[in-house]
Amino acid sequence: MSKEVVLSIDIGGTLTKVGLVNREGKVLDKIVFKTDAQHQFSNFMDKLKLEVDTLIIKWIDVIHILSIGVGAPNANSYTGQIENPPNLKWGGVTPIKKIIEQTFDLPVSLANDANAAALGEMLYGTAKGMKNFIALTLGTGLGSGIIVDGKLLIGEHGTAGEIGHVNVDPAGRMCNCGLQGCLETYASVTGIKRTVFELMADRCEDSPLRKINFEEMTGTDISDAALKGDIIALTAFEKTGEILGSKMADTVAHLDPEAFILSGGLSKAGDILLKPIKRYMQKRLFNAYKGKIEVLLSNATSAEAVLGPAALAWLELDHLTHA
Repeated sequence: MSKEVVLSIDIGGTLTKVGLVNREGKVLDKIVFKTDAQHQFSNFMDKLKLEVDTLIIKWIDVIHILSIGVGAPNANSYTGQIENPPNLKWGGVTPIKKIIEQTFDLPVSLANDANAAALGEMLYGTAKGMKNFIALTLGTGLGSGIIVDGKLLIGEHGTAGEIGHVNVDPAGRMCNCGLQGCLETYASVTGIKRTVFELMADRCEDSPLRKINFEEMTGTDISDAALKGDIIALTAFEKTGEILGSKMADTVAHLDPEAFILSGGLSKAGDILLKPIKRYMQKRLFNAYKGKIEVLLSNATSAEAVLGPAALAWLELDHLTHA
């Protein structure tokens, strides 16, 4: 008897990950390829078709694909479109749900990538058993998915939970979205790089980070330097933790979650980031919440990003079954 699976597609600004995932969250097989987001969407679809066909052919006799789950930046599950993504150069609006359904002749469930990641955490990850939590993905930008009473918070226009674009400083850093002072310009891999370069301009201490240019510097470079006691890197994490922790305290006042789950490149710094976040969040919390909100690191690896869209697909299949 063939194994029932969903095809999971996680579209990122840099990489796209595709996997075959069963109901229990086991990834039978997966592939990763460059999104090449600066090229036309038609180029991406040609590449996606080729990669998916290559993946499926190996399993053709043992699997039955029920549906497709797609997580993508600025994806709107109401309209089935990717709408004005700052890091994908595909134009204003891309009707991705319709195009993928037509290409593969399978039903598609679509969500913002951070929303999909939150569902993956709830079904298979660190948030298993939780009903009220917020997943923050700290990568190139800052994505967020909000689960309330076991359900994804989508909002009136399909775009709830853009915590990365709450304002930190009206006269602050310019954001790719066109606003000024957004949280993601401070609390993301890109944001902490900007903080490092500001610190290096303002301070005289020697640092191994001075030998790396902006484009080549990674979050891992900054984490490694901090672990070795580098004052520039440690100060950058302290500043990042202060800003993110303070804004998480604001979010607690709105939503009263049981936990924040952190994932993405910046979260790999572990306690170097976690400790200042917790300290500043506790400092800014309204008394009613003090000591009650957990801040946890996701136990998912970047390779397991396909679990988010897979969870989305399985939940939609279950909803249709019980409707």
